[in-house]
Amino acid sequence: MKFLYADTQDYVDPEYDFINDRNAPGRKRYWDDQYAHEMMTPVPYDGLLVSMSAVRPAVGVSNSKVRYSTAEQQRFLREGARKFLRLDDQKYNNTMVMGDCGAFAYVEHPSPAYSPAEVVDFYTDGGFTHGCSPDHIIFSCDSSNPPAESQTEDTLFRYNVTLENAREFLRLTNEAGRPFEPLGAVQGWSPKSMAAAAKSLEDMGYRYLAIGGLVPLKVEQIHEVLLELRATIKPETNIHLLGFAKAERIHEFTNYGITSFDSTSPLIRAFKDAKANYYLENSTEKLDYYTAIRIPQAIENPRLMQGIKRGILSAEELQKKEAIALKTLRDYDKGHVDYEIALGALTDYLRLTLSGSITSEVELEKEVTKSIRLIIPTLIDKPWKKCQCSICKSAGVETIIFRASNRNKRRGFHNLGVYHRHLQRTLEKSRNDLPI
Repeated sequence: MKFLYADTQDYVDPEYDFINDRNAPGRKRYWDDQYAHEMMTPVPYDGLLVSMSAVRPAVGVSNSKVRYSTAEQQRFLREGARKFLRLDDQKYNNTMVMGDCGAFAYVEHPSPAYSPAEVVDFYTDGGFTHGCSPDHIIFSCDSSNPPAESQTEDTLFRYNVTLENAREFLRLTNEAGRPFEPLGAVQGWSPKSMAAAAKSLEDMGYRYLAIGGLVPLKVEQIHEVLLELRATIKPETNIHLLGFAKAERIHEFTNYGITSFDSTSPLIRAFKDAKANYYLENSTEKLDYYTAIRIPQAIENPRLMQGIKRGILSAEELQKKEAIALKTLRDYDKGHVDYEIALGALTDYLRLTLSGSITSEVELEKEVTKSIRLIIPTLIDKPWKKCQCSICKSAGVETIIFRASNRNKRRGFHNLGVYHRHLQRTLEKSRNDLPI
C-alpha cells in the first residue's frame, strides 16, 4: 500500500533564520525552497498527487484551495511534473506522480470542468505516471442502498457522466499508447451503487480504480463501501482511495487490497488541528499526538495587530514577553532552566495574547488554563528530542513552536515522515499476522 501526499505547494526555506524570524537574504520563493522529499531522508511518502484544477483552472472554476500562478502553470506543463516537483533525480525513479481533476473545485458546477481529451493531454504533457478519469462528486452515501429510481436527477447525472467520461478517457489513453497508468474514477450514492460503478469500470478494461467521494464519509461508511467493492470486483483489481481523510486509522483498512491512497492529513494537522499537531510513534508502534507550543509573532500576527490598533494591547509589552517566551523555551530545551520557569514564561505570554480578545477575567483564566493543559505533556515529554528525523535534528525545538509557516510546515514534514514509517510498520505487522 503506497501513501501519496496531495500537493498543496508546500515547501520551506531551508536557510530560514529562526532566531531573527526571517528568510535567508535574497531568498526566492520556490526556487530556493525545498519540498519535504528534498529535506528528508528517507522520503516521507511514496508519491505526490497533483490536481489539474490547481495547475490549470478551468473557466469559471475559482474555489481550488491550491492555485499555481500563470508562470508556474506554464513551467509545470513545459518541464513536466517530475522536474517541477523536483522528483527528476534518479533516486525518485520509483516515486509515483498521480494526477486527478480536483473535482472539489468544480463540485457546484452542473458538469465536470474538463473533458476527457483535456485531461489526457494534461497528464501526458505533465509526464504523470498515473492519472484518474474526470469525475463529478456525489457526496451522499446511503448505507440503506436505495435504488436509482429514488435519486435526484443531479445525482444520476453525476453518476452517469463519471462513467461516460471514464469510457472515453480509457479509449483516448489507449489510442495514445498508454503514456500513464489510467485509473477509473468511482462515484456513487451508496455502497452498492459504487460497487456497480466499479464493476462497470472493470468491464471497460480498467485494472486500477480511484474511489472518490470519501472525504465526508465516516469510517464505518468507508468500510461498507470497500466491503461491497471487494465482493463485486476481481481480487487483482487495484484500488486507490482519493482524499482519504481517515489516514490515522489506516490499520483498519489493511485487508481490502488497497494499492494506494492520498491524504494531506499529517501535514495539515500540524497547524490546523486544535490538539494533535506533532506526531510521534511510541514503543507499541502506535501514534502519540502532541500539541504544538503557540508563541505567535507579536507584531505580525493579524489578531494581535488588531489588538494593538484598538489600543487594547501594547506592542512593546507583547514584544518583550514574546522574546522572553522564546528564549526561555530554548533555554529549557538546552537544560538551562527548569520546567516551572519555562511554563511560567509561556503562560505569561499566552495570557497577554488572549487578553486582547477576551475581556472577562474569569473567561480569560479559563482559556489560559485550557491552553496550558494541552501543552504540559509536550513540555514534559520533549518529543522533539526523541525524534531522529531530518527536520527535528536540524530545527530542534523550533519544530514544536506554532509560529508562521516555516516552523509549521516543517512540523508537517516531520508528521509525514512519522506517518509514512508508521504505515510501513503497520503493513509489516499485518503481513506477519496472516495465517501460514
